[in-house]
Amino acid sequence: MMPTSGPYGTAKPGRSEFLSPARALLQFFSPGGRRGHLSILIYHRVLAQADPLFPEGGDMESFDQQMGLLTDCFRVIPLADAVRGLRSGSLPARAACVTFDDGYADNAEIALPILQKHGIPATFFVSSGVLDGGRMWNDTVIELVRRAPGNTLDLRGLNLGSFPIGTIAQRRHAIDNLISGLKHMPPESRQFRIEQICSAIPVNLPDNLMMTSEQVRLLHGAGMEIGGHTVLHPILASTEKSAARAEIANGKEMLEGIIRAPVRFFAYPNGKPERDYLPEHVAMTRELGFEAAVSTAYGAARPGDDLYQLPRFTPWDRGGQARFVFRMIQNMLRNTEVALH
Repeated sequence: MMPTSGPYGTAKPGRSEFLSPARALLQFFSPGGRRGHLSILIYHRVLAQADPLFPEGGDMESFDQQMGLLTDCFRVIPLADAVRGLRSGSLPARAACVTFDDGYADNAEIALPILQKHGIPATFFVSSGVLDGGRMWNDTVIELVRRAPGNTLDLRGLNLGSFPIGTIAQRRHAIDNLISGLKHMPPESRQFRIEQICSAIPVNLPDNLMMTSEQVRLLHGAGMEIGGHTVLHPILASTEKSAARAEIANGKEMLEGIIRAPVRFFAYPNGKPERDYLPEHVAMTRELGFEAAVSTAYGAARPGDDLYQLPRFTPWDRGGQARFVFRMIQNMLRNTEVALH
């Protein structure tokens, strides 16, 4: 039996017994047109091998499998086509998009070849200020704790507590606690605290986690969309209004200078409505000329939804094909949370 194929992917032989009912079920919940649902998947890193500290994160093998299943079950389209479909009520049935946040180097090194293998267009939302040797603040915390010597991390002198780190689970617990405490600080205060932690844990940190400008151009040249994600990934709701606007505007301008093309879409850092961004930031994205913006609220977008608060979701679990389809349908049925105007 020959595999079935379409413009955005090829079904694998031997899956037909599963795919036919799965597609029929998905088509029932997402029939297209004005009754369509747009499932936007969000990813961050795709590692060569799973990270023991973050086993729930993505690795090359699981990402490859999920992209194959996605193209078998959904019509994967560029975000620009999806936005037009939402605006006009002409979404295809089983519509889906793939997006990445932050700008990790493995997006270009590992994820891009897999996307090309499956014929998947994707959008990469890049924080421009961490390119070319920079590092996300949370990755600084992760790598500090990962590399910290000994079995105890004593940060009581910084009023950040003391943590056992003798096991992988204990190091993960310390990382989660530190990031949780720092995440919603004003950017200047957070950076000051991170510099204090760096002084307390004198270890060498990696400078190759994020993309280079050339890798951003590589993605753009491969037909992928480059989107804005601010300069330094502040939590906008914790940032002074003029500084937040500058972060959004300057991030867009810097990326446009790199790819020599318009940056049309934006992703709110962290992305939870009312907690991480507010209605004023939604207004900023409109005023600054973006065509649409995405959050990290659960749900699937429908025609008539706010194009500047599109929800996103990723079923990273490894529960198999049926579990993947179930979770995607479950997400379609969620009420989308937005920042209220």
